[in-house]
Amino acid sequence: MLLVDIRYAALRERDGLIPGALVVERNELEWRPDPQGSHRADEATGHDPRIVVICNEGYASSLAAASLHQLGLHRATDLISGFQAWRAAGLPVTGPRHTSKSRSSMSSPSSSSARLTTRRAMPSG
Repeated sequence: MLLVDIRYAALRERDGLIPGALVVERNELEWRPDPQGSHRADEATGHDPRIVVICNEGYASSLAAASLHQLGLHRATDLISGFQAWRAAGLPVTGPRHTSKSRSSMSSPSSSSARLTTRRAMPSG
């Protein structure tokens, strides 16, 4: 699973980062995870990986995931309630304003007892 953080730089600086997430500005998103794109990220190895897009509160990420579907990345989805839900669940955050509730280890969401929800992948069509 590839976590893609599309929050603005100011929000990342204020609230911190998710360890291991690929940071991509929203206006560059369609260029980076497309495995056939000329500006693809190293993590973009094919059209099959599960991509979870994370914005601040879960609104912009819904549209971003839909856009990735149009590129053939049919397992793309987004995190409902975004980074704020991640942080509220006590999952790892690094950076200037992470709280004592945040874990310092780089555990993945699947290894945590926190329950985060992603949207179902949209059917292609």
